[in-house]
Amino acid sequence: MRVLVVNAGSSSVKLRVVEPEGAVTHRIDLDAPRGRPAGGALEDAVDRLARAAGGVDAVGHRVVHGGADFTAPVVVAGDVLERIARLTVLAPLHQPPAVAGLRAVAGALPDVPSVACFDTAFHATMPAAASTYAVPATWRARHGMRKYGFHGLAHAWGSARAAEIVGRPLDELRVVVAHLGSGASACAVRGGRSVDTTMGFTPTAGLVMATRCGDLDPSAVAWLTLHADVPTAEVDHALDHASGLVGLAGEADMRRVLAAADAGEHDARLAVEVWVHRARAQLAAMAAACGGVDVLVFSGGVGENAPVLRRRVVEGLGFLGLAVDPGADAAAVDGAEGDVSAPGAAARTVVVHAREDLVIAGQVSDVLAGTAPAG
Repeated sequence: MRVLVVNAGSSSVKLRVVEPEGAVTHRIDLDAPRGRPAGGALEDAVDRLARAAGGVDAVGHRVVHGGADFTAPVVVAGDVLERIARLTVLAPLHQPPAVAGLRAVAGALPDVPSVACFDTAFHATMPAAASTYAVPATWRARHGMRKYGFHGLAHAWGSARAAEIVGRPLDELRVVVAHLGSGASACAVRGGRSVDTTMGFTPTAGLVMATRCGDLDPSAVAWLTLHADVPTAEVDHALDHASGLVGLAGEADMRRVLAAADAGEHDARLAVEVWVHRARAQLAAMAAACGGVDVLVFSGGVGENAPVLRRRVVEGLGFLGLAVDPGADAAAVDGAEGDVSAPGAAARTVVVHAREDLVIAGQVSDVLAGTAPAG
């Protein structure tokens, strides 16, 4: 079926029409500060794209957080939209744009079925040992406090595509996927199933990101509010909007941070060192969760386009059997995919172009055909 994919992020909305064979025939990208396109721009774009495509059979929406309720894609009907909206408190940067997209499509294409596809759903297979926090039982039961994980659509694609690139069945592989962009996370995929990931209860945890801090001693937050008189709202805002690369180097764009580091700027050089150190440590942890690694995958805007960072990360992971070929690595940019491993490396390193749109389109087709589990 012909599927319109709506990927509403915190700064843009990407619309793609995916044909049954997987070709993307029409696309529109909208600027969306804070995830909200101006006025009725999204409704207009949806209507325009559907008309240009000669109509669409269904719409698939990327939704970051499904909480404990949604562990598989689901048709948006009944109270589903309201239940998704209630999860905003768990992903305040990402859930509102998805909800706005769902509502805009309902207005523009009222007779076309919509399916919500959740980034958290891929991680529903994590064992309890990986998803359970060592916090009071009442917090876990009453507030649903656990590791959910995110970027699941990207991790699902990255691991499956990597298996194709190395020519081995996915169910035989131990894959570590590093999806690195302004938001970033790593995932341990064993036999095609997520067994651990670096993001947690919210998308703030894990790796250093553009504006998010990643892992932080939780008592530091309590200390700031209780002893340094920093308002809770200020701490909350800073961890998501003023930390990460911005907090370290004053710049969110890794390309500019790398350029400043090359020019000798101290804060930028420190930011790169911290980013690389954290990436090495957490990728190694994901390899441990898999019981080893057969393939390391780089994807996302940074993962696909910063060979120098890929090389620096892998240089510290030689003990896992990983090594890259500098020439092959340098060529894998601007959407180019492939195996960039050094000859003789025991484990493979590959670069994969993230295609969440194809994962979403496939999930939509499966749900509407009745061949996928209900969310």
